[in-house]
Amino acid sequence: MDYFPLFLDLRAQPCLLVGGGEVALRKAQLLLAAGGHLTVVAPALCEGLAALREQNRLVHRARRWQPDDLQGMRLAIAATDDTAINADVHHHCEAAGILVNVVDDPARCRFITPSIVDRSPLMIAISSGGNAPVLARLIRARIEAWLPHGYGALAQLAGRLRDRVKARFGHDDRARRRFWEQALDGP
Repeated sequence: MDYFPLFLDLRAQPCLLVGGGEVALRKAQLLLAAGGHLTVVAPALCEGLAALREQNRLVHRARRWQPDDLQGMRLAIAATDDTAINADVHHHCEAAGILVNVVDDPARCRFITPSIVDRSPLMIAISSGGNAPVLARLIRARIEAWLPHGYGALAQLAGRLRDRVKARFGHDDRARRRFWEQALDGP
């Protein structure tokens, strides 16, 4: 296993995105959807990022990247078309112990963003470890087509009932698991 799969709680956490193009926009949308407080450093922004700035969904520093931009950040993504800037972001993140992703450069990634099927709160992440992103996207498309959209609401309902079910079955983990299996999948 090349990467340890995990889900990060980024709610209200400061995140840095270096780059202002369409690739940066896709990363920004993911970080914002996860509740991250986003700072984008780029001399200029694509239309989508500019719209997010106008909606006050991100802070824009309209200039080139500087190492001080990392101050207080939990994670950083470098999404520029300048390999020297991306390498510099990576170098400074490594020195500061900040999780870093350099888009399309797996050797400079401490984390990767998988292909995602989102039925919040149910999330399915698919990754090829950066080896075959098109394959991961194809698998995601198949899961998207197969997985009913209502499963998100079902997961929310299970979450609301979880404490009651736990109280009902006490420490009998097997009985509680059987209950959930029957309730969610039928007898």
